[in-house]
Parts: sequence; structure tokens; C-alpha cells
Amino acid sequence: MAKTESALTPTRRPVRQLLAASVGNAVEWYDWYAYTFLATYIAGEIFPKGSGSSLVPLLSTFAVFAVGFFMRPVGGLLMGTIADRHGRRTALTATILLMGGSSLLVGLTPTYAAVGVLAPVVLVLARLLQGLSVGGEFAASTTFLVESARPGRRGLFSSFQYVSTTAGQLIASGIAALLVATLTDGQMNGWGWRVPFVLGAVFSLVGLWIRRGAQETRSAEQRRGPRPGLLDALRDHPRESLLICGITAGGTLAYYTWTSYLPTYAELHGGIEKSDALLAGTLSLAFFGLLQPLGGLLSDRLGRRPPLLFFGLGFALLSVELLHALDDSFAVLLLVQCAGMVLLTGFTSISAAVNAEVFPPRVRAAGIGFPYSLTVALFGGTAPYVGTLFEDLGHSLLFPCYVALLCLISSTVYLRLPETAHGELRR
Repeated sequence: MAKTESALTPTRRPVRQLLAASVGNAVEWYDWYAYTFLATYIAGEIFPKGSGSSLVPLLSTFAVFAVGFFMRPVGGLLMGTIADRHGRRTALTATILLMGGSSLLVGLTPTYAAVGVLAPVVLVLARLLQGLSVGGEFAASTTFLVESARPGRRGLFSSFQYVSTTAGQLIASGIAALLVATLTDGQMNGWGWRVPFVLGAVFSLVGLWIRRGAQETRSAEQRRGPRPGLLDALRDHPRESLLICGITAGGTLAYYTWTSYLPTYAELHGGIEKSDALLAGTLSLAFFGLLQPLGGLLSDRLGRRPPLLFFGLGFALLSVELLHALDDSFAVLLLVQCAGMVLLTGFTSISAAVNAEVFPPRVRAAGIGFPYSLTVALFGGTAPYVGTLFEDLGHSLLFPCYVALLCLISSTVYLRLPETAHGELRR
């Protein structure tokens, strides 16, 4: 029997496919995470200082961070549908252009002192556009990566979702750390925090150029068939949608706690210096990125369920102790972050493969995009805000318990998850 286009094309140039997906994805997440690492500087320039707690501007900044997350389900649904109807490449082109424009808008946002309430309005608009882009990016790039994999290598290809995400986050963290180390506080507050966002717009153009060489993974059979509607995945596959929510809930909370919020948590709770917190975050992210392919390869041999349980039960048992251990020591912070990264790899390295293996190809991108992004918005996007709010209310020790509980709930889903590692991907 002759090979179909869907079976042949995606696997002829696997390195090129990985590069096209990974570089663009790294640019997307660089733009997204730059906001988190520079939150304390944005807070002072864009929001008015409250008359009470000094944490009010920071809470406002993290609230905008969460607002951006709530556009991600919309982006996952819209861009996922575009990917299912018109191809993965079309959706990937749209998301990176949208991210470049919104990143530039953040960099050009006027200060509260200059334009008053218009400043946070512009920032919210830019963050909403970024959320739309990132939600669509995950849906399209997850589908593209896993459909590009040869049999028995979906876990490995899946891991590059977070290799590239981590690369973007690492670049954002590294640039933020460099700026903090070389500029004065006055320069950082005045213009230094804007530099990474302007650079992000430039990087987006580079990512767009690289993605032009990607090969479409949507099969000829899909292109000939009827185009899916906007809500077909939710209507026809409600069980699969709920399954992705359960798989994702604990993972996204742990991920955003360890990779985004932990430097701020260490500043507020442990009293560590800002520059040390950013440096520890940068080093642990590099370690995390190196772990991802190993986790993906391991899942191709052992299956998806064992690493997922390693993650979920590990965080349920250890997250409270790890976060309670933080003090003003750089070494302790680095150790806590790296320990969390090892546990996180059980989820992050294979989440793209697990999600793609749940849905049929006709609605795969939209089917992944909406429930995944909705869950991330509810639990991942609110992690910095919830943690800072607990600190402001004087109950900071409740936050580690919250992380442990949600990871325990996801672990019950992993226990019942069908094993999908060794079967053929539905095309």
C-alpha cells in the first residue's frame, strides 16, 4: 500500500520541522515571560501606588498577567480552528505576527504619570493580544510537533515544546538579569524595562522567517474532508476535553509557580535580593531545558503514565517542604528550584504528546487548545496573583498547600489515564 502524504511528508525533514516549531515557539514565550520577570518595574511605572499596602501596584501587575491568560482559551479555540481548517502553518504564522505586535505595544506603553489611567488600559490591551497569541501558539505548535514525529518518537518531539518554551523564558530571564545588573534602579524604572519588549518584536520577525520553511502536517485526507466548525471539538468530544483539563490542572500550577513566580515568592517570603532571585531562576531554567528530551525519550520507552505520576505525586508530597525551605540563601533557592524542575519534567516533557494522542486529527488543534488554555488560565495564570495575595493577607504558607492539593487531584486523573505511547497516532 502506498504511503499517504500525511505519513510521508512530516517525517522526511524532522530536524527542519523541529526548528520551525521550536524557534517560533521560543520567540512567543520570550515575549510572554518578559512581563513576569519585569513585573516589579512595570508595577511602579504603569499603576498608581495605593495608599495602603506597598504590594498594591504589584498585585495590579499580576492581575494583568492573569487577564492575559484568560484570552488564551479564546486564542486556543480560534487559532486551533484555523489550524484544523486551513493548516498548521497558517495558524503558526498568525500567532507569531500577533505576538510581535503586542510585545511592541507593551514596550511602548506610556507611564501612569504621563497619561493617567490610559497607561494600564494600553497594558491590558497588549496583554490580551499576547494571551490570544499564546493560546493559539500552543494549540498549533503542539499539533504540528507531534504530527511531525516518526513512530516511537512522539514523546521526544513533544519535549521540544518545553525545550523551546524554556529557551524563550531563559532568554527573557537572562536579559532581565543583565539589565538589572548593569543599569541603575532609575534607568530600569525609566526605560530599561522596555528594552526586552522591543527586542521581542524584532525576534518575532526572525521567527516568522524561519517558519516559512515548515512543511504542513495536516493530511491530504483532512484537506479533502469537511472543515470542522468552531465548537465541533467541544460538542463531539466532551470527555476528551475534560480529560485534558484534569491532566493539565496540577501541571500548570506547579509550572508557573516554579518557573515564573518563584523568584518573586523568594523576594517576598524569603527576603532574597532581586538580582539573586533572577540569577537562580536563569540557572534553574537552563537545567530544566536540558532535562526535557530525556523525559520525552523515557516516556517513549516506559509509557506516559509513569512520568506523569512521578510529577503529580512528587509535588503533592514535596511542594510544601520545598517552598517552606526558602530563606535568604541563594544556594537554597537554586536547590529548591532545581528539585522542582526534576519533578516538573515528568509533566512538561510529554504533555504535548499526551494531549495530541487524546483527540482525532480533524479537531486536534482546537480540541487541545481550548480546554488546555482554559485550565492554564484558571490555575497557571492566577498563580502569581494568588501567591502574592496570600502574602498580602498574611497567610503565605497556604500557597504551598494549594500547589500540593491540585497536584494530588491531577494524580488521580493520571492513574486512570489510558496508555497511548505505543500506538499509532490517528491521522
